[in-house]
Amino acid sequence: MNKVVLIGNLTRDPELTTTNSGVSVCRFSLAVTRRFQSSDGERETDFINIVVWRAQADNCHKFLKKGSKCAVVGRLQTSSYEAQDGTKRYTTDVVADEVEFISSGRGGDGSSDYQVPQESKPQEKQTTELEEIDDDSLPF
Repeated sequence: MNKVVLIGNLTRDPELTTTNSGVSVCRFSLAVTRRFQSSDGERETDFINIVVWRAQADNCHKFLKKGSKCAVVGRLQTSSYEAQDGTKRYTTDVVADEVEFISSGRGGDGSSDYQVPQESKPQEKQTTELEEIDDDSLPF
């Protein structure tokens, strides 16, 4: 089984490109802090490359930015290429199946830049006292 679950903050703004056939691809890097402290008491951070495809890629590019907190569920994928100096280089990416936006990245405090339009905000409900209900009138 090849499954990865990560929660972290974007280290840079997402980059959106399209393939020759018009499929959207979004790439970003996620900073994920380790659960345990090192011997000197510091918590280390891993920087993990994420790749997102199609409509989800468009949404990531539109709604995420540097500092945004998100959760990613996906799979590890390794590949290699030949560098300009002739050496073989290896890369490891997480190909995302799911991306959940936790915050938009205003300093990592969980606040969001998205504002609900005034006309879309729900009206405040008026509270009323609960009425006593006869148990015989309940359908169960």
